[in-house]
Amino acid sequence: MKRLFPSLPDAPHLGDTLQRFPDAAATIMQLADQILLRDSALSVGERELIAAYVSGLNACAFCFGAHKSAAEAFGIDGDLIEALMADPDTAPVDDRLKPVLAYVACLTRTPAQMTEAHAQAVYDAGWPEQALYDAVQVCALFSFMNRIVEGTGVSFDFADAPPMTDAQKAARRERRYSDWGKQIGLD
Repeated sequence: MKRLFPSLPDAPHLGDTLQRFPDAAATIMQLADQILLRDSALSVGERELIAAYVSGLNACAFCFGAHKSAAEAFGIDGDLIEALMADPDTAPVDDRLKPVLAYVACLTRTPAQMTEAHAQAVYDAGWPEQALYDAVQVCALFSFMNRIVEGTGVSFDFADAPPMTDAQKAARRERRYSDWGKQIGLD
């Protein structure tokens, strides 16, 4: 276990970090609502899948687990997410979504190497420009959040949590990120 911030408890959760450093926490939760939950050509499940994928590429176990779970609540198969992390070329991802995932993978790993061909592949798959921008925003948000989580030593691992029940999945679909923020005392 890494203990990076002495004021945080042993094995801190993201909620512990945001409660300890609340300055922009509510704003971050509102931003997550805007990026992940508003209307988009990409479904909420697809955006949660992108969040999990970017987090997995960044080796952020907390965000990977949290957003894999959220993607499952919104109808994405957890086995598909695991297959995507193991080998994106052979994962049973919808062909239309593959260029979006390739785009965010390049943006995550080697952002200076983005090319017009990356974007064109997304457009050729039938996605509008706004959908690509939505994917870029998810990628950016999770690169940001992954650094907060890893930089503060958050170590809660969703891999150790039991799978969500159908009732928990239904409740998760109704909950906004700002609702969770209010639940932990952020205004």
